[in-house]
Amino acid sequence: MFKGGNAKADTVNSPDKLNRIVEGTNIKGDVKTDSNFRIDGELVGTLNTTGKLVVGSSGKIEGEIRCANADIEGYINGDIVVDGVLMIKSTAKIYGNITAGQIGIDVGADFKGQCNIQKAEGVSFDAPQVEAVSENESELVY
Repeated sequence: MFKGGNAKADTVNSPDKLNRIVEGTNIKGDVKTDSNFRIDGELVGTLNTTGKLVVGSSGKIEGEIRCANADIEGYINGDIVVDGVLMIKSTAKIYGNITAGQIGIDVGADFKGQCNIQKAEGVSFDAPQVEAVSENESELVY
């Protein structure tokens, strides 16, 4: 029933190390974890994880985010820093600045803010910053 001192369970990407906030749960405060994190409820505060963040379609975060990788389907109002890959799904609504190593945005996603793509070592590419991208806008503003 309970898992003991299994070395495999101590890895960040282990299913045993998943934090999950379910729909209907509201949290106010700062969250810091070394594990993967999925939110289908609501968080008002900062989120800092060395694992992967998944914001489900019903998930909502109002605050700053820092994570290793992320898949966003829900609502975020705040700046996001992703060390690796950020995937923004078509149902996502993001209002804040993004800094990520790599980024993918599905058609239909709503994003308002600046986007900065950086190499993993923290050195910026020479590409211009995007000021606003939205499903309602037909061109990028540099």
